[in-house]
Amino acid sequence: MTLRKLGCRPARIRAGQPCLSAMRAFMVRRAPARLVRNQADPAPLMLGNDTVGDCTAAGIGNHIRATAALGGYQVAITTADALRFYARSTGYTPGNPATDHGGVEVDVLTTALQVGYALADQTLFPLWGSAEAADLNGIRNITAGLCAAYLGVQLAVADMWTDANGALAPIWDTATPAWRGDPAPGSAGGHCLLLWDYTGTADTDTVTLLTWGTRQKATWRWVRSRIMEAHGLAWRQLLPAGALTPTGQDWDALIDANATYLTGLA
Repeated sequence: MTLRKLGCRPARIRAGQPCLSAMRAFMVRRAPARLVRNQADPAPLMLGNDTVGDCTAAGIGNHIRATAALGGYQVAITTADALRFYARSTGYTPGNPATDHGGVEVDVLTTALQVGYALADQTLFPLWGSAEAADLNGIRNITAGLCAAYLGVQLAVADMWTDANGALAPIWDTATPAWRGDPAPGSAGGHCLLLWDYTGTADTDTVTLLTWGTRQKATWRWVRSRIMEAHGLAWRQLLPAGALTPTGQDWDALIDANATYLTGLA
């Protein structure tokens, strides 16, 4: 049976953190009405999130892999890589469950910006910025133009229901049978996951989420109900060129926002 840990602590706002609103043209443009990526396999990995609450670190690792997949290749990331970053970004001590408290997404992203996400043969540094959780058009633009949206969600006990084989419900939705448990957002806890694609923009259209080493379907109304924060990551050295990626002044604005934030942390 697959074990699944949570580990996204309540959303926080840090002074001067980068905001994607600086990328004005990118965030306000009308997002694609449909984004289906059957041609690319993001190949998400568990990366330790079955044993510890490192979803924030696993999410960054899987974002790297998802970005690479759009370019037609893949980046090797191990559980050891994710756990090492989890320890660096949260204070977790490997092997000591008493220190496994999860991570605050903006702090984890700040660590990635400052010291990078170290792999066996390279260290990757993202640009990042936050978006309004209620801005679904902006989140779709992040998904389409920056590979995937890095989200913090409040899961319900009903979302954690599994069948006799240990599988989650085929589609997460806000309407759940009473026997699946408490449907209140946050009754299970916080979790970090990625939004990879979507079939449409209506409440009952489905999205694909990357979490716990697999693809999980959910409705947009579920996303709206559960989301507590949204961020975009940009691995400029990995991101394939395309019409939906940020260009010109938008890239410059994101670079400037991250540089200003780093200066303030120094």
